[in-house]
Amino acid sequence: MDKSLLSGSNTMLLLQLLKDQDMYGYQMIEELRKRSQDVFEMKVGTLYPLLHSLEKSGFLQSYEGEAAGKKRIYYQLERKKGEWAEYAGAVMHVMQLQLD
Repeated sequence: MDKSLLSGSNTMLLLQLLKDQDMYGYQMIEELRKRSQDVFEMKVGTLYPLLHSLEKSGFLQSYEGEAAGKKRIYYQLERKKGEWAEYAGAVMHVMQLQLD
């Protein structure tokens, strides 16, 4: 898939993943790949700068946790959750209109 199509979508995809549950980096990569039926394969070098930027902007908060006996940094959708929900709803509405 043309990478230029993905560049503006990465933020939306990550925030949508974190809407329902907190996740750590590798978990996000795997879940995105699974939900997209192997279309989206985000690289670590793309993921972490984006996560750090979203955290700095106040969209995400990170905390340390454990998974399978290993320490992980989890990310959760933070205080701008309402703003994200409104934006995502509007995008989905536009996309639905275009897809029908």
